[in-house]
Amino acid sequence: MNRVNPDAIHAHAGQRRKMVEEQLGDRGIRDLRLLEVMSRVPRHLFTLDSLQQRAYGDTPLPIGENQTISQPYIVAAMTEALGLKGDERVLEIGTGSGYQTAVVAELAAQVFTIERINALSRTAQKILEGLGYANIVFKMFDGTYGWPDQAPFDAIMVTASAREIPEALINQLGEGGRLVAPAGDADKQKLVVLTKKGGKLSKKEIGDCKFVPLVG
Repeated sequence: MNRVNPDAIHAHAGQRRKMVEEQLGDRGIRDLRLLEVMSRVPRHLFTLDSLQQRAYGDTPLPIGENQTISQPYIVAAMTEALGLKGDERVLEIGTGSGYQTAVVAELAAQVFTIERINALSRTAQKILEGLGYANIVFKMFDGTYGWPDQAPFDAIMVTASAREIPEALINQLGEGGRLVAPAGDADKQKLVVLTKKGGKLSKKEIGDCKFVPLVG
């Protein structure tokens, strides 16, 4: 397990506890490992300096480049849907701020994260490495293609929406793995979980959402 800088943990600790209790626990997030991680990872460091006081509110926030850091509940719901136990290799499409990356890195063995926007990738990498994360591999690329030479993955998380989940990503999901992604158009999206068993996919929806579009 990674441990972030103690000073970063102590800052805004009360706001994080309140976020976990009211936004996550009260809405049905039950994974105790996940709740502990989100009570500790310093979300404010992944936001714009001018918005750090709003980092633990129940809302997404802009991070520049027309992108956002997702609402805490959405981060928790998507992560919980992957059912991580600690030994997984996870592919993340859309590094964004790096906050979701940090949460997953605490719960899995290794994270391979792809971001198409250079500025976001570099900023996220600087923050994550500064916090001490050593199990994250970064790539600037078109995430719709996934990361073929590192496949298969035990879990895949897509943090941008598309009408259909790219076939390349489905093909890179390993046997017994789970993929969570927003699917739909700009006005109506659902969080979808795909599970691969016996080479076949099962699908379920776990709620409404709204993400920026997957470009590729």
